[in-house]
Amino acid sequence: MSVSVAVTGATGQMGRAVLDAASAREDVDVAFAVNRDSDGEEVVAGVPVEPTREFDQLLADHNPDVVVDFTGPASSQNYVAVAAEAGVASVVGTTGFDDEGEAALRELAEYAPVLKASNFGRGVQALLSAVEAAVADLPGYDVEVTETHHNRKRDAPSGTANAILDRIEDAREDDASERVHGREGEAPREEGEIGVHARRAGSVTGEHEVLLAGNHEEVRLTHRAEDRGVFAEGALDAAVWLAGRDPGWYDFADVVTGSDTQ
Repeated sequence: MSVSVAVTGATGQMGRAVLDAASAREDVDVAFAVNRDSDGEEVVAGVPVEPTREFDQLLADHNPDVVVDFTGPASSQNYVAVAAEAGVASVVGTTGFDDEGEAALRELAEYAPVLKASNFGRGVQALLSAVEAAVADLPGYDVEVTETHHNRKRDAPSGTANAILDRIEDAREDDASERVHGREGEAPREEGEIGVHARRAGSVTGEHEVLLAGNHEEVRLTHRAEDRGVFAEGALDAAVWLAGRDPGWYDFADVVTGSDTQ
């Protein structure tokens, strides 16, 4: 039995990728798609794109199992709020939320399941685990995180880079850490620093590298996404996994590991 999904931001790069991926899957059906600037005449991957203002009514008419959202923090929060009120689950790949926005999503998860991830690449989950283990095994080593994305990406550092930084800080346990974003002028490295560098260029889909250096050696851990379809497939995997679950806050790691915990 297939899972019915609604796709927001349907004419954006990720929205298109999600619709393209869904068209090739037997376990997913697209109930409807919306976009803020749509005039109701555009079609993506065989799916008519409706204007966002009709989202509430489309949700009531089609009753999808899951909303898949890759838009912006403000619009994402609105979509999830409407979906939660209707008891519909949401998979959120939007990044750039501040603490208040993230807290608002977590509150909405009390009414319907919400799965939010900064990256839906399965390889990134492996990278996060490897980074945490390497930092724990190499205490005192200098750590630098570099991420590169296309020149239209708005938030920096990327959501994935922030997730990596969180893992590094968790692995350091009681050690004081300070995130230092780039360097300029006289800026010698201080103990406990984590260097953070965001690059924006061309059409790079996404690359993240963690450098650990010390004891006259280097360890480099890298993930490179070669196509947005990787993230689209992961988001749809998450939608299939999330459908029918109890209200709560979920993570993509739950999907990758097959966990049933919240």
